[in-house]
Amino acid sequence: MKKIFILFIGVALGACSEDNFLQEETVGELTPEQALAPENVEGVIISAYSILNGQIDEATNAFNSPASNWSFGDVLSDDAYKGGGGTGDQNQIHQMEIYNTDPTIIDVQRKWLALYEGVNRANQAIRLLNASSAFDTELKAQRIGEMRFLRGHFYFELKKIYNQIPYIDETAESLEDYNVSNTALSSDQLWQKIEEDFQAAYTALPNAQDEPGRATKWAAQAYLTKTYVFQEKWTEANAAVDEVINSGQYSLMDNFRNVFLPENDNGSEIIFAIQHSINDGSPRNFNGGIGDRLAPPGGPFYPQYGFHRPTQNLINAYKTNAEGLPVMDNVDVTEGDFVDPRLDHTTARPGIPYLDLDSLYSESWARDLATYGPYGPKKRVVSANSSSYLPVWPYVNALNYYIIRYADLLLWKAEAAIELGDLESGRQYINQVRERAMNSEYVMMLDGSATAANYLVQPYASFANYDAAITALRTERRLELAHEGHRFFDLVRWGIAAKVINDYLEVERTRRTHLAGAQFEAGKHEYMPIPQAQVDLVGTDSINQNPGY
Repeated sequence: MKKIFILFIGVALGACSEDNFLQEETVGELTPEQALAPENVEGVIISAYSILNGQIDEATNAFNSPASNWSFGDVLSDDAYKGGGGTGDQNQIHQMEIYNTDPTIIDVQRKWLALYEGVNRANQAIRLLNASSAFDTELKAQRIGEMRFLRGHFYFELKKIYNQIPYIDETAESLEDYNVSNTALSSDQLWQKIEEDFQAAYTALPNAQDEPGRATKWAAQAYLTKTYVFQEKWTEANAAVDEVINSGQYSLMDNFRNVFLPENDNGSEIIFAIQHSINDGSPRNFNGGIGDRLAPPGGPFYPQYGFHRPTQNLINAYKTNAEGLPVMDNVDVTEGDFVDPRLDHTTARPGIPYLDLDSLYSESWARDLATYGPYGPKKRVVSANSSSYLPVWPYVNALNYYIIRYADLLLWKAEAAIELGDLESGRQYINQVRERAMNSEYVMMLDGSATAANYLVQPYASFANYDAAITALRTERRLELAHEGHRFFDLVRWGIAAKVINDYLEVERTRRTHLAGAQFEAGKHEYMPIPQAQVDLVGTDSINQNPGY
């Protein structure tokens, strides 16, 4: 089913290329009747979905606007180094990593452009749907719900990355309508607009869709939960998340590793995902995971791009004690230590088998070992043996990117419960995630005779108080969701980014000298600057630059 949906996207994009249909300004080349024909409206709808992967112009550098947020959510946190061929390779991401970001950085600009192009396409589709009398009435309501879901997603991303943003809806048509100040709406009002889109989507959408990748009622409710969580609206979040859990539509997969196999990426755990495919007829295979194409670890199986590298701090976070609970001492893991089994599914460590390649990962695979250390990415890397991996340029794969998966949702439920004073419910939901890790298949040595490390993870028996519970929750989110683009945004919403990151840097710079000049400034680095090109285009009377930039 995934392949069918991706081919549908490919056909739509091939038949209606960005040069002659999908850009808003070229709709005028069609007659009004043609533009409002159901098949052409559906083409615009598909174009709105297609922008989810961050690809805006058929350029090769969608890694500067990655849907996975590997640079924005992981490299800016304590979970990942930029990697690559030293600090000069994609130097602008290095500048982001050491908190020397400025408004001219290409990643800051392209991420903004990709997200607003998504907003633009969703708005365009809503306008056409509202104007089309030929479009099936019942299906029209559903499609508008899908577009409001996508618009909510694009604005959510803009809000969490840039904070104060211009808000433009489907009523904007003239050039003047787009000259909107980023302070026209307050932060609370922006959140309200995002909530309204997800609420409308929840009302309009079906429980399930025939075509994987289309938004559903429960995906909208899950995203509404996330919106409440980011605002610390715990009562609302708790009620919304309960609806999704009680729907019975989702469950944890039995095996943690299987979640990240392409053949399972529309499985029971996936609430909403960006659909990727390869060898689908698109001329450059840009329907694959183009934003993450620099992640392969090198070695004998992959090109040696070597980006998105695990930090020593992240490796150490998986160490456990004799009770199978996190140690959290940031002392380097040794061969005899107990470790959470998710460590060797998430990261590549020397001497540990790499996926199903019948080979041990070696530090010789690591590009620029002296700068970035020996570890590599693993969780979202597709096996070179898989038909879902493209072994030629642009070296992309067909693994979907999971915007929301069920483990994430369970941890929101745990967090809401803890914040509302129900520590026991919080413990139970955290333990659902830990028990899955405990019962998963562990990485084995090549001959299958023993586990590859001393794996030990156990559920929590109790929480003595709120501090113990919230620490466990935050630790579990890191261990479960590492290298999925969430960590930095969690730290910001918890209000602890400056402390956690500066504590991390104090130790990590003694291990990795490329971090020598890094320092996180509270009140500034929680958000990216508004791109300078946007400021220049609209003017300083309309755009207020974020503090400190």
